[in-house]
Amino acid sequence: MASLLITLCTCPDQASSEKIARLLIESKLAACVNILPEIRSIYRWKGAVESVRELLLIIKAPASNYPAIETAIRNHHPYEIPEIIAFPIEHGLSEYINWINTGHE
Repeated sequence: MASLLITLCTCPDQASSEKIARLLIESKLAACVNILPEIRSIYRWKGAVESVRELLLIIKAPASNYPAIETAIRNHHPYEIPEIIAFPIEHGLSEYINWINTGHE
């Protein structure tokens, strides 16, 4: 199995989440981006506890595209420090894994 990643990224609103998702797909950096609606994030930021509603992007792509994905998100994300966390896909339906590797081209 080729090296694949799922990258997670939270966004503050529908507009920014769709902008980033479309950018990643249109630039062929990712095969698929899911947008999960309304999650609640609670975190500490600059000494204060924050509680905000966000959307979650689930980005599926070849690992070799990660540097460009990270750059694209950083360049278009409204947060000072966006959440960008990636982890490997270790198992999956072979046809779907093949599509991630080749279907996004």
